[in-house]
Amino acid sequence: MLETRSLHKRYGETEALRGIDLTVRPGEMFGFVGANGAGKTTTMRIVMGVLEADSGEVTWQGRPIGFDDRRGFGYMPEERGLYQKMRVAEQIEYFGRLHGMSRSAAAVASADLIERLGLTERAGDAVEALSLGNQQRVQLAVALIHDPGVLILDEPFSGLDPIAVDALAEVLAERRQAGVPIIFSSHQLDLVERMCDSVGIISAGRMVASGTVEEVRAKEGGRTLKVVVRGAAPGWADGLPGDITHQNGVHVLRSTDGDGTAILRAAMLAGTVEHYGWEQPSLTEIFREAVA
Repeated sequence: MLETRSLHKRYGETEALRGIDLTVRPGEMFGFVGANGAGKTTTMRIVMGVLEADSGEVTWQGRPIGFDDRRGFGYMPEERGLYQKMRVAEQIEYFGRLHGMSRSAAAVASADLIERLGLTERAGDAVEALSLGNQQRVQLAVALIHDPGVLILDEPFSGLDPIAVDALAEVLAERRQAGVPIIFSSHQLDLVERMCDSVGIISAGRMVASGTVEEVRAKEGGRTLKVVVRGAAPGWADGLPGDITHQNGVHVLRSTDGDGTAILRAAMLAGTVEHYGWEQPSLTEIFREAVA
């Protein structure tokens, strides 16, 4: 289990982190979301030992994390750290060797990742000849080459087309099923909501919401009753709590605190009920509210 406890970090007058706590369990995918400058990258760099926290600690398997632990992690920084003149396959194998793999093991693992990530036709090309999206795939392969025990990925889906996103998501799902804790940051909240077991929303250096995706949706956003009625007369919802909109003969009532049974009864008397159900807000809606 990977944990951070009360991380603080200051740059001059700017307090970048204000007590960040997060926990990622084995086989859990944790989505780290926040606006630019909120503190996501700073937190990840502290976990990886690239930066040192002013206070707080990072633990792995219940003990303070050390250099040898971090050598077994897979890290993908937001800024690409690739050698532009080096060929794709050669580069991935090289990083595998840096992690202590034998030449043959690195070659086998590299070939597998190149195929899985859709880079077969570009394996012999120099990195500088690749599109930004393909460079992103190479950067991910570098993070995965040594079969890491933890994955920390900063904006891994940036610049990827939908096919590449699916390929990456499949690879990460396999690592999760193998028990690997995964942290990734992303501005693509639909992906976070679809892929992640848990999520943390950070704003101005503070964790403003965290938990499983369903817990965050239930706690931070509550539930809204949505009723769609066709053919109702104007004013049918007068006196009912909530907001109503209407267009082309269809009325939509949304209520967060009304008596669902009473609202349904009124809707059935007013016209044809086409939809009735409780809804939770999307992660995108919660994010906008949390960081406002």
